Amino acid sequence: MKTRATAYPIWNRFQRSLDDPLSLREQLVRFFRKGVADGTLQPGIRLPASRVLAQELGLSRITVSGAYEQLIAEGFLEARQGAGTYVASRIADKKPVLTAVSPQRQPAPGSLRARRLAGTDSMSMANPAWPLTPGLPALDAFPYALWGRLEGRFWRRRPTPDLSYGDPQGFLPLREALAEYLGAARGVVCHPHQIVITPGAQAAVSIAALALTDIGERVWVENPGYDAAYRCLVLAGAAAVGISVDAEGLDVDDGRNRAPDARLAMVSPSHQYPMGVTMSLARRLALLEWANEANAFILEDDYDSEFRYECAPAPALKALDGGNGRVIYIGTLSKLLAPGLRLGFLVAPDGLIDALRTVRNGADYRVPMPLQATAADFIGNGHLGTHIRRSKALYTERRAALLSAIKSEGGGLLTVPTASTGLHLVTELPEQCDDQPLAVAARERQIGVTPLSGYFVDASGTKRQGLLMGFGNTRSESMKGAIQTLCSLIE
Repeated sequence: MKTRATAYPIWNRFQRSLDDPLSLREQLVRFFRKGVADGTLQPGIRLPASRVLAQELGLSRITVSGAYEQLIAEGFLEARQGAGTYVASRIADKKPVLTAVSPQRQPAPGSLRARRLAGTDSMSMANPAWPLTPGLPALDAFPYALWGRLEGRFWRRRPTPDLSYGDPQGFLPLREALAEYLGAARGVVCHPHQIVITPGAQAAVSIAALALTDIGERVWVENPGYDAAYRCLVLAGAAAVGISVDAEGLDVDDGRNRAPDARLAMVSPSHQYPMGVTMSLARRLALLEWANEANAFILEDDYDSEFRYECAPAPALKALDGGNGRVIYIGTLSKLLAPGLRLGFLVAPDGLIDALRTVRNGADYRVPMPLQATAADFIGNGHLGTHIRRSKALYTERRAALLSAIKSEGGGLLTVPTASTGLHLVTELPEQCDDQPLAVAARERQIGVTPLSGYFVDASGTKRQGLLMGFGNTRSESMKGAIQTLCSLIE
C-alpha cells in the first residue's frame, strides 16, 4: 500500500478561484470529490496533513481541516488513529460495473419534442449582469425595501390558513387587485373569477395550450416570435406554424393560407416580440374575425406594453373582444418588476376557466402564497402604478442613451427601424453580416445581445439578420462602450 503523502500529489493541481461563488473550503471539497470519483485519487492513498496541505496550497489550516472533516463525514475519506487521513478503501467496492451498450440498444437522448427544441433558447447564454442583455427590467430599481416590508407583514400576522394549498385559481385578493389594475391600465374589464394565477407567462402559455389543444392540433405563432412561448406549445404537443410578421404585426392572411384550421393563435399585439411593432387596428379586427369563423382562440401576450415612449400605451386586444370570448389575456410581472418572481396570470372567458384551473392544478403550476399575498398588497395599494411611473422615467433615459450611442458610435453600421415601446431595440446589420457568430463574439466580451435570426421558427424560410439590445437593465453610462465594442466586431 502506498502510504507516503507525496506518492499521489494530485492536490497540486487544485486551482482556487476568488470568482467562484463557492467558498475555498467548498472548492477544495469539490476538487477531492472529483478526484475520488474519477479514480485519480485511488482508495487507500494517504493525504498530507492539514497543516502541510494548507502550506502547499496557500490556504488556511482551518479551511483544509474543515474540508477533510466534511469529506470524512461524507465517506470519501477516513481518519486512522495516529496514522493520518486516507482515501476511503471501501469506495473501491462501491464503484459501478459499466456494461457496454450496443448502438442499436442505446436509449434515445430525450423525447422527440425535447430534441426538436435543442438550441432554441435565445436567452440561455446571456448573463443578466452584462450590458445590452434583453428581456430584463431595471433590477437595480426593484423596490427591495418596500417589497421586504410587505412580505414581512404577511409572516408577522401568522397566516396559518394561507399556508395550505390555497385557492385553485390563486389568491383571491391578488386576483381582485389585478382585475382593478387591468381595467384601469389596459382596458381589460374582467371579474376576479376570470383570472388564474400562474408561475410566470411561460406557465400561462403551457396551461392554455394543454387546456385548449389536443396533440397535433395546429397553432399560429409569430415568425419571428417569442421563442419561450414556441417551446411551451411544442412541449404541449401542438403543431406550431410560423406566421409572418410585418410592419402591421401578424399577417392574418398568411395565417389563413398556412393553417386556416388552427386551434390557437399566439400573438403579442401591443408590442410584438422581438420586432417591436404594434399590431394595427385592421389586423386586430381581422384576427378576431378569423377566430370567430374558425371557432379558435387567441393567446394575447401583453408582457411590457406599459412602457411606451412616444405616445400612450396601445389598448389590449382583449379590450376589443367584447362578448365573443375569443381572447385569453396573458400578463406577467417579469418586465414590470423582476422575472425572478415568477408571477403571471391568465384572464379568460367564463367557459374556459374550469379547463384552465384543472390543468393548472393537475400540472401543479402553483405560486407560493407569500409571493401572492405580497403582490396583492403591492398592486392593491397602488405601489405598482408608482413603480411603473418611476421605471418609465428611468427607461426613457436609458433608451435615449442607447440610441445616442448607436448614432454617435455606430458609424452607420447599426440601424434601428423602430423603438417606441418596451425594454429592447432591434438593430439591423450590414449586408453579409451573420448575427449568430457576432452575438457569440459579443458575449465573449461580456455583452449580452441576442441574434434576431434565432427567433425565427421556420428553418426553411429567410431569416433576417439583426441584434436585440436590451436597455432596461443597462446603466446609461455603459451604453457607449458596449456599442463601440460591437462595432469593432462588425468591422
